[in-house]
Amino acid sequence: MQKIRKYGVFLFLLGLPYMMMGQDPQFTQFYANPLYLGPSFAGATKQHRVAGTFRDQWPGFPGGFISYNVSYDHNFSNYNSGVGVIIMRDQAGSGKLSNTSITVSYSYDFNVTERWHIRPGIGFAYALWGIDFNKLVFSDQLYSGFGNPQGITTIEEPPIRNYTGDIDAASSLLIYEDRFWIGATADHLLKPNQAFWGEKSIVPMKFSYYGGYQIVKYARLLKPIDETVSLAYLYKTQGNYKQLDVGLYWYHYPLMLGAWYRGLPPSNGPRGDALAFLVGFKIEGISIGYSYDVTVSNLVGKTHGAHEISLSYQFVTQPIKKMHAIPCPEF
Repeated sequence: MQKIRKYGVFLFLLGLPYMMMGQDPQFTQFYANPLYLGPSFAGATKQHRVAGTFRDQWPGFPGGFISYNVSYDHNFSNYNSGVGVIIMRDQAGSGKLSNTSITVSYSYDFNVTERWHIRPGIGFAYALWGIDFNKLVFSDQLYSGFGNPQGITTIEEPPIRNYTGDIDAASSLLIYEDRFWIGATADHLLKPNQAFWGEKSIVPMKFSYYGGYQIVKYARLLKPIDETVSLAYLYKTQGNYKQLDVGLYWYHYPLMLGAWYRGLPPSNGPRGDALAFLVGFKIEGISIGYSYDVTVSNLVGKTHGAHEISLSYQFVTQPIKKMHAIPCPEF
């Protein structure tokens, strides 16, 4: 019984990243990843924006989770439109299970009233999943104890190929005014198949609901905003997985500080997932942010949290007409 219990724990630690692959990668600084949050954010910038994020989640687990992306979007202000492209890669576990995708997004801004805007968006993607079969550990490799399971040959047949790909789509809607915003995104509308062999393994649809309000907003006439305090949230559901991020941002040029609580539990459920803290700087169109997730779930002390770094650069190459900026934070 002791050996069986050991095997169970060992297999859990090895298999956790693969169980988590049924969920999309997540970023603590979700507003620093606007094209990943929803296609409605494509072109939600003065003119040009280049951005990227790197996340190392749960480095205390074998293999852990590594996620990173790079994006570019452009605001066609004369047409009230925005176009963007994002390349994303997510890698998990010692078997190097990975997902690489490229998404092209389009959005259009409707000026409903003098204050209120509605911004629908749509995105189309191609995703490629890969796996290193030789680095996987199967149950028949564990019979002689933990030792070196990868030194024992498995009887499992390797897949015909170690990659598979499929097309996908997403849609979103964003409503905003000078201090308030609310939106929703539906991902995996085409229900892509991520199976390498055998029966289909459909990526479940993901629904994201987000919004916030600038409680404090201080700016001098004809000058950039000096100080803001914003309350923001993000609620996600994908299959049986549900998560709520809620937090507060304080910005005083050029410093940004933030704190969130992730995974607010029901009254009879488990503890939340993490506390997250952010420090960032925004100077002359350049935004740099660093956040750290402190695990507070039952995995506390085992995951070593998560580190995340974001970088964004917004710039203008020709005269533009005045536009209403979406008031959400940039981290």
